[in-house]
Amino acid sequence: MAFSEFESARIRKLVGAFIDARRPPAHIRSELDLGFRIGGQSVEIFEIRPLFGGAPGERIELPAAKATYVRASDAWKVYWQRADLKWHSYQPMPMVRTIEEFLETVDRDDHAAFFG
Repeated sequence: MAFSEFESARIRKLVGAFIDARRPPAHIRSELDLGFRIGGQSVEIFEIRPLFGGAPGERIELPAAKATYVRASDAWKVYWQRADLKWHSYQPMPMVRTIEEFLETVDRDDHAAFFG
């Protein structure tokens, strides 16, 4: 079940502000930028970089962090992507109560799991 319009707007506002605060300076955004998407019950944060060896202007998205809302427990599962390109539970904090808490966890990145 997807988020309601109200939930989606609130999440977009909060995650958008988080991304805006972490984005690199404008002059290097063609080499590195940040983005996010909301799909179903999940929010995914990713880096945007030029595709190595690709055509000029071709970009690749490198996932950094993901949170999936579980309505039954009214909590967010937190994930990070390992080198095997699969999402894994973020063991220091596998669940958080709010999207704000997820963003704080990603921002701290205590174990260098999200942004290395």
